[in-house]
Amino acid sequence: YMSPEDLVAEAVRRGCHGTSISFNEPTLSLEWSLDVFKLTRQRGIYNTYVTNGYMTSEALELLVEAGLDAMNVDIKGDAAAVKKYCGTDVEKVWRNCREAKQAGVHIEITTLVIPTVNDDEEVLRGIARRICQDLGADTPWHCSGYYPAYKFTAPPTPLKTLERAHDIGKEEGLDFVYLGNVLGHPYENTYCPACGELLIRRWGLNVTEYRVEDDKCPRCGRAIPVVAGT
Repeated sequence: YMSPEDLVAEAVRRGCHGTSISFNEPTLSLEWSLDVFKLTRQRGIYNTYVTNGYMTSEALELLVEAGLDAMNVDIKGDAAAVKKYCGTDVEKVWRNCREAKQAGVHIEITTLVIPTVNDDEEVLRGIARRICQDLGADTPWHCSGYYPAYKFTAPPTPLKTLERAHDIGKEEGLDFVYLGNVLGHPYENTYCPACGELLIRRWGLNVTEYRVEDDKCPRCGRAIPVVAGT
């Protein structure tokens, strides 16, 4: 256990720009998160959540008021898949995404693409279309590769399935679609939606090249909705 005070002090000592609460589901530590956010706001540090998005509207409101700046939310599949494997209603997750977006929280969506669970083209297309309609075309969608672990034995996600998910996202109108858990793949990078110029080159968790100038593409001038410090 680390107290909120010790965590923030360590973040400051290390020169961190922000915090990210994740693993386990961060809303399980709601009160602790609220204390962290209030302290980091005093230090000018931003706050993020990596979450399944399954929280009450009241809890989300408390997080926003305390200083939640961004969330990466898991959309694990369509209604049937989420009901079968998670035992819950995915509409509550979509609701929280919309409410957070309306409150000014930066939202990104991640889908762990699992064979036999949510890799059907209709499911992926439905998620991409919903992101575009509910949250906007500039909302990033991360399609991550799965590997078997613990009691789940489905085979690893084929690269071609992930690449098809990327293409589906673009076909449905999303401007920024990424692949995850595929180190060195071109779809880790950010490209200008207007002219295709490479803007941000990544290698895993590292940014190796950054070419956005004044929040615009240096080639065509298209506005790029980057978030400072990410």
